[in-house]
Amino acid sequence: MEDRASAVFGALSDPTRRALLAAIAEHPATTATELAAQLPISRQAVLKHLNALTNAGLLDRTRSGREVRYKFTPAPLSEAVDWMTAVGAEWDERLALLRRQLGGAAATRRASAWPTRSRGGAAGTPIQRGGIPK
Repeated sequence: MEDRASAVFGALSDPTRRALLAAIAEHPATTATELAAQLPISRQAVLKHLNALTNAGLLDRTRSGREVRYKFTPAPLSEAVDWMTAVGAEWDERLALLRRQLGGAAATRRASAWPTRSRGGAAGTPIQRGGIPK
């Protein structure tokens, strides 16, 4: 699963591939020639990007005579989203635990700490309320 997610993230790391994927999702059964007409890159460059998307499992290609038509396959993208959700949940748990630990420590410090001197006298000596300490 993680290898497939890596392939999906790698394929989606390029803005041209994301644009191609969006175009194919909007207009299924599109050819490389039709896609190249919409973008400022050559048909060969489009084919290179389509191969990367196909290898990641994001596209399905179907031969129809001399043409190859591409269709968006959402399953690998869903798996990548599931992976990100799981990782996000794990970090949410870690951060919540840290927040509880830090919150408890801060509350303990506030409840038990007296203000301390910054000058004159021993460091860390509590300041007496109601006047100057003797």
